[in-house]
Amino acid sequence: MFNSISVIVPVYNGELTVRQLVSRLEPVLASQASSYEVILVNDGSQDKSWNIICDLAVQYPWVCGIDMMRNFGQHNALLCGIRAARSEIIVTMDDDLQNPPEEIPKLLEKLAEGYDVIYGTPHKEQHGLWRDLASQITKMVLQGAMGAKIARNASAFRAFRTQVRDAFSNYQGPFVSIDVLLTWGTTRFAATPVNHDPRRAGVSNYTFRKLITHALNMMTGFTTLPLQIASIVGFGVTLFGIGVLFYVVGRYLIVGGSMPGFPFLACIIAIFSGTQLFALGIIGEYLARMHFRMMDRPTYVVRSTTSQE
Repeated sequence: MFNSISVIVPVYNGELTVRQLVSRLEPVLASQASSYEVILVNDGSQDKSWNIICDLAVQYPWVCGIDMMRNFGQHNALLCGIRAARSEIIVTMDDDLQNPPEEIPKLLEKLAEGYDVIYGTPHKEQHGLWRDLASQITKMVLQGAMGAKIARNASAFRAFRTQVRDAFSNYQGPFVSIDVLLTWGTTRFAATPVNHDPRRAGVSNYTFRKLITHALNMMTGFTTLPLQIASIVGFGVTLFGIGVLFYVVGRYLIVGGSMPGFPFLACIIAIFSGTQLFALGIIGEYLARMHFRMMDRPTYVVRSTTSQE
């Protein structure tokens, strides 16, 4: 049993599930730690989620609510809650009850083996085809950003030691990936299989488009992989151009004629122009990231919090 546990839950339009989530968390946390807290971060919900969070904070002294000024995104809301946590262990999970609170002991049991970060990997994810496809693409990108195979097992259901957050305590920027930030503090990752329940109410707020956007943000915000790809493509096209040059010169010396003019020239120009625009686009994306950093756009802004004893 750990001394204290903080559970961070980003809430977005979760009025139908957040009450049940808190009620199911209470017996689980009471059996796992002598003290505990649940931090519900309202990420610009458009329903009555914040009112419910305020009621829960009055009903349960170990519940704390944080209301964001607008919707900043799941990972930004998580970072806000992680920085507010006061316990030795932090658990993060979604508000839709697809991560059963009763599975938290499995994460903590694995964490007690000496790891710093534990992911709860679903036996079988309860998502649609496109969501699963986007999730796999995101995990492939995350593996490149994290530089660890464990990225394939990454999920929103995770437990880690609070000391790990010291590695990114000063991080500022509008683009956040909690999984990448965790690698700044440790390499001791592991995963354990957990149940993944079907969604009980509402629809997923993580659409195919949002997952792909998150993957692109991770690629350009935390790795140099796109620049390396651009360099490889440029080098490959250069070799292709040299090969074409040898072919043209060789054909002229052997056959004595020249290549057909316009079609061949148009193809070569298209290839080289496309490669240049591809490289410029990647460089422009990195410049945009630098521009946003120089603007000092906040990672999140808190409107209000509930009192916490």
